[in-house]
Amino acid sequence: MNEEDTLNTSERSMQMRIASYQSWARTEDRPARTAAARRRSHHTRFIDQARKLHPTGTDEQIAAAAEALKKAHYTEMARRSAQARRIRSEMAQAEKQLRAARALADTDDSAAA
Repeated sequence: MNEEDTLNTSERSMQMRIASYQSWARTEDRPARTAAARRRSHHTRFIDQARKLHPTGTDEQIAAAAEALKKAHYTEMARRSAQARRIRSEMAQAEKQLRAARALADTDDSAAA
């Protein structure tokens, strides 16, 4: 079973957003997609990554690619966080069920004795 088989709806949605943001990062013709994405501020590391992806890109193209990279990064962190919370919740639920089953078995053993 791969990771995609175990994703819940929220995680699947985040994964699709990540793909969308990465697509934006690879898009060279920024004006064709949207003007608003070019007007956002960016972290330096995302600007550097964008310049590596688009060495001949205009400042507007670099800025838009950096914004997409930033969104992809933070959405990936959110997806991992949601996944970790889901796994912890599932483990806690399984532990609770195991304790209940053990308690029931102990009760049955006491009654049989």
